[in-house]
Amino acid sequence: MIGPLNHIGIAVPSIKDAADTYRSLYGVTNITDPGEMLSQGVRFCFVNLPNSQIELIEPLGENSPIENFLLKNPNGGQHHVCFEVADIYLAKKKMEERGAVILNEPRIGAHGTLVIFVHPKNSNGVLVELMESVK
Repeated sequence: MIGPLNHIGIAVPSIKDAADTYRSLYGVTNITDPGEMLSQGVRFCFVNLPNSQIELIEPLGENSPIENFLLKNPNGGQHHVCFEVADIYLAKKKMEERGAVILNEPRIGAHGTLVIFVHPKNSNGVLVELMESVK
């Protein structure tokens, strides 16, 4: 049911500092400008790699879910993995039928397509984002 890995989400205290690390340490030159998703309480940018992306996620305000993550992991760390699906509503239905806990109704994510999140307890402790493929 899942398609390609789209990205790995990394929670960071500072997008600027994290992007500088990818540039200076790893030689990455293709990093998007930061954007904001006010409804989700995050700032984000993408580190573009030949076969995937890394999404750097920074809290936007005190009620951000990323703020809670960073309280437990002050230096940041892997937040989620994102896989593409052809139809987000069908994926949500199938996941629920299989017993997964879906954490949200489909909503627009950082790529401008619909996303849902599957509870980490259903995926060996990993938060999984399912993203409808760009059509």
